[in-house]
Amino acid sequence: MVATARQQAGIADDTVARGMAGVFTILKAWGANNEQACRILGSPAERTFYAWKAGRVGAVPHDTVRRLGYVLGIYKSLQILYANPQQADGWPARANRAFGGQAPLERMAGGDVTDLAAVHQYLDAYRGAWS
Repeated sequence: MVATARQQAGIADDTVARGMAGVFTILKAWGANNEQACRILGSPAERTFYAWKAGRVGAVPHDTVRRLGYVLGIYKSLQILYANPQQADGWPARANRAFGGQAPLERMAGGDVTDLAAVHQYLDAYRGAWS
């Protein structure tokens, strides 16, 4: 059933595996710990999470594929907004009034895919002024 969701979306297994590797690299750059990374990815079983982290990516739920897309989109937006990559990578860990004083990384790790969508939408709206 999981593979079917990817096949219906037209996403190749190697694309998901590369996306997963990229997301783990991004989360590390943002300073996310394993607990946060696990919640951002949809709280998979611990064994699954560590397999993904080690690069062993098998069947991935459609929800997780959506989460990968949001993280990649957030990363891209930050790279566009900040000329300095260190500033871009530091932004998710800094408190932000738009998220009630909470760091965007904590909001993303809220556990629901809508938490990722909220951060993505915020950055897209902010970036819109520069388009």
